[in-house]
Amino acid sequence: MDFIKNLLELLQKGIPPIHKEGQPFVFIFAAVSLVMGMIFEPLGWIGAIATLWCVYFFRDPARVIPLDESLVVSPADGLIQKIEKAAPPAELGLGEEEVNRISIFLNVFDVHVNRNPMSGEVTQLNYRPGKFLSANLDKASDDNERQSVVVKTSDDKQIVYVQIAGLVARRIVCDLTEGQKVTAGSRYGIIRFGSRVDIYLPTGVTPLVMEGQRAVGGETILANLKGKQETRKGEVR
Repeated sequence: MDFIKNLLELLQKGIPPIHKEGQPFVFIFAAVSLVMGMIFEPLGWIGAIATLWCVYFFRDPARVIPLDESLVVSPADGLIQKIEKAAPPAELGLGEEEVNRISIFLNVFDVHVNRNPMSGEVTQLNYRPGKFLSANLDKASDDNERQSVVVKTSDDKQIVYVQIAGLVARRIVCDLTEGQKVTAGSRYGIIRFGSRVDIYLPTGVTPLVMEGQRAVGGETILANLKGKQETRKGEVR
């Protein structure tokens, strides 16, 4: 009995909680798997594997958030696919000045829970319908369905971050409201299933990450608003 109890406790600690958006999917996958297994046992095993993947996709692990309001943390897990100069989405009405944009691509195995990159007040939310091109394409930032968030920090810096639907993703969830106070690293939404998040840094702020680097939502430091760093370079080894 002690062995079973210890095993269950170990599993409980090792398996992160499931995001609320995923709970109905897990139930549906499990129910369908049960029916499939009653009809033909091998199908039940296939359904069980699919159910485990669903649990894995909607996992919502805890993260260690840096307690420094000058730091910009990653809003998502994934591959830093592109760092370039770009103007914020036109529908936000923020002008055409180009700033540093960091694009993070999330594949179907990444954690899809999104986190606020900085503390501040939500000053604008904008949803724009669009296409469902593969999220790793450059034009996905302009053409795909997206949800934009604008946050103003306590020292009047402005940061923009955008949830972008992908080829498979058909649902963007943003739990924020205008005027809401947010803290860096706090959860604010999720994208289903495979997607992209763009973050537009304030004017003059240099990224501290490089293309090809893996980012961890809420933990990876993308930039320092008070620092004056050179653009970083790296290579695969």
